[in-house]
Amino acid sequence: MKLIQTIDAECCPQVLAEPLDEPAAERLASALRVLADPARLRLLSIIGAHPNGEACVCELTGPLGLSQPTVSHHLKVLADAGLVGREQRGRWAYFWVLPEPLELLRGALIAPGQVAGPRTSAISSGSISA
Repeated sequence: MKLIQTIDAECCPQVLAEPLDEPAAERLASALRVLADPARLRLLSIIGAHPNGEACVCELTGPLGLSQPTVSHHLKVLADAGLVGREQRGRWAYFWVLPEPLELLRGALIAPGQVAGPRTSAISSGSISA
């Protein structure tokens, strides 16, 4: 079995459309595990919010407070999953967020026929409390 699930249409069936069989649930859970790490979520956020829409690996270690090898590991996981693109420019690698895989994950978690957006759920509108 692959350690890192590539996030594509096969990995991400709609959870609420019909009951998931075990293989589909495992593929989706594996894809979600890629994002279930605070450092990887922060990396996506930092890269996505960067003024140019891309960031050099050299710009990512400081904000995370992690070593370069650790940041590189997390970036490799995100790249292997298809969430970020990568380009080598001289001695530095640059990364940017690929929106399609994130939309697939988002689409897997909304109700069939619902349009994803800020008003699609009570959670996003703040009407559900813990």
